[in-house]
Amino acid sequence: MSWGRAAALALAALGVLGAGQAPGTMVTVPVRILQLEQARSLGDGALAGFLNYPDPRIAARAALAIGRTKQPAGAVALVAHLGDRRPQVRAMSVYGLGLIAAGVAPERIIDAVRDRNSAVRAAALDAIGRYQTAGRFTPAEQGRAVRAVSGLLLNDRDARVRGRAAIALSWFAGSGQGDAASRALLCAAADRAARVRRLVMWSIFRGYAIRVPRAALVQRTKDPDEVVRIEAVRALGRVKNVDALPVLEPLRNDPSWRVQEQALESMRQLKGEPPTDHLKAIATGIHLPVIPPDPFAALPALARAPAPPSPGPGNPLRAMLQPMIDPISARAMDAPAPGPHPRVRLVTTKGNVYVELYPEWAPLTVESFLTAAQSGYYDNNRWFRIVPDFVVQTGDKNNNPDGDPGYTIGAEENPLQQHSYVISMGLNYDDHGAVRDSAGTQYYITLSPQYHLDQSFTVFGAVVSGSQVLAHLDESDSVLRIERVADLSAEHR
Repeated sequence: MSWGRAAALALAALGVLGAGQAPGTMVTVPVRILQLEQARSLGDGALAGFLNYPDPRIAARAALAIGRTKQPAGAVALVAHLGDRRPQVRAMSVYGLGLIAAGVAPERIIDAVRDRNSAVRAAALDAIGRYQTAGRFTPAEQGRAVRAVSGLLLNDRDARVRGRAAIALSWFAGSGQGDAASRALLCAAADRAARVRRLVMWSIFRGYAIRVPRAALVQRTKDPDEVVRIEAVRALGRVKNVDALPVLEPLRNDPSWRVQEQALESMRQLKGEPPTDHLKAIATGIHLPVIPPDPFAALPALARAPAPPSPGPGNPLRAMLQPMIDPISARAMDAPAPGPHPRVRLVTTKGNVYVELYPEWAPLTVESFLTAAQSGYYDNNRWFRIVPDFVVQTGDKNNNPDGDPGYTIGAEENPLQQHSYVISMGLNYDDHGAVRDSAGTQYYITLSPQYHLDQSFTVFGAVVSGSQVLAHLDESDSVLRIERVADLSAEHR
């Protein structure tokens, strides 16, 4: 019997093939994977079976789904595919192990940083961070992990991998390996790639500001990259030494409005003043960027359906399943897959912001978001939370953070990093932190990198035009409506 015939029979037995659907049709396989993922179910081995699927994109997607179930039993299947010949499957298997974080095969995860494929190395770095956060490493394993991660930070040929290594080290700040990690970060602070310097300085700000010489932080306030300067300014604020005030004062006139705002916030911190948790008005002296003419103003909004469906937790049968993830490189682990992507226009009281959505990484979130937009749920939502150098947040009909749409969307953790100007779903909090699977309709856009949110929050798109508008927003502003416009294709990026 041919593989195709055997597979068709097996899939039919699993309920994958719909009634009347031709044997061998693969279109519903991703739907079944998504259904099981949404149910947080391994499907009595169905997801593990899909790891052997001939199409590596489907096999990789199954590995991601297993990780998102958080079922410890799924870790065994993922470990079995850490040596898969297909890099996509290896990458998503080690990433999925990190999501489950059951402590299975820690040595294999550390060893994966030496994989010849950059996507696998990137996934291994994420998994190391999650294992460390979950307390799954012994002290000896922590030492081995920090040495392995530091080696990538200082020597890997791929800047994206080096940058992820910097982020991975941030999770070891409170461990016995903190000094070793801070030394590696300090050595990498002058990396030739701005991308790496940004993540190195972010990691120093988050966990190592008091461990590195202040001169190193001051030096980075002069970096040609604005994000590096932002992170250096944030780190100086965290040191809480008033002697840094003369260093920060000139940065109130930095060419970047974001550096200016952070300089003001760090100065407040050094003076013992409370941070700005809600931006009611733009601070005096901030030189806001000019909002350029909207290059997409002529794009017509796609018509809303006469009777738009009610928003809800995401429907696998309506979700966009193309393009598909194909994580063959570190770049593919932090970017949309090739092909058309839905694009929306946020019409705000200060101008238009365009966002490209990533259904391959967060299909249920994208489906729910677009349905809510089409139903008019997001019309006239106020930006109820704006924090300088952090996020702008909206998506609540009550115009406060306490609104509940009556449903929640399952988390769709993914390897997309929370760089500046990405869009993610908000979550509820309890005494232990962010509550998984508690997203509803609230969403936020980052104003600067927020990589500490990568482990819990679902990234589902990024701003592709209109970021200057975000600089002008305060909490009196609103989103008048969200319009879907023509899809954005890969050649237009």
